[in-house]
Amino acid sequence: MNREAEGESGAGAVVLRRARAADARAAADVWLRSFAAALPTVVRPRSDADVRAYFRHVVVERYETWLAEGAGGEVAGVMVLEGEELSQLYLAPERRGCGIGDRFVALAKERRADGLSLWTFQVNAPARRFYERHGFTPVEWTDGDRNEEREPDVRYVWRPRPDPNPTP
Repeated sequence: MNREAEGESGAGAVVLRRARAADARAAADVWLRSFAAALPTVVRPRSDADVRAYFRHVVVERYETWLAEGAGGEVAGVMVLEGEELSQLYLAPERRGCGIGDRFVALAKERRADGLSLWTFQVNAPARRFYERHGFTPVEWTDGDRNEEREPDVRYVWRPRPDPNPTP
């Protein structure tokens, strides 16, 4: 399933599509660049090679992985759904603020209409504002003892609103 860019044209246009095995390297590279730009104080416990191997052997093969692909074929973002969890949403640093994240969240909500959860680091204030703007509510704060980075994090949950006018 491709989701064409809505209201975009030219170099800024992106298509959201399911990732294929051949996309693993490009998806991992976006993750690496985005993590470095957004979380410069967070220590990554895995090397670049380990992250690329994880995307190649686990992420793209086992989970519902989506890419934002630019008109020139470049990967502008990656989103991963693991069951009811939005486990990854990373954008190329130069593509932040262009609406791609909004489109990914809309797609995630469409794909998991009963609800979603996610974790983000407490230090990532822009991500926290982004998720809260999209209706996610913080429900759990930790000291980071359960994540590899040992970084305090927060769990968010989104549930659809009940239909105010249900049909009998």
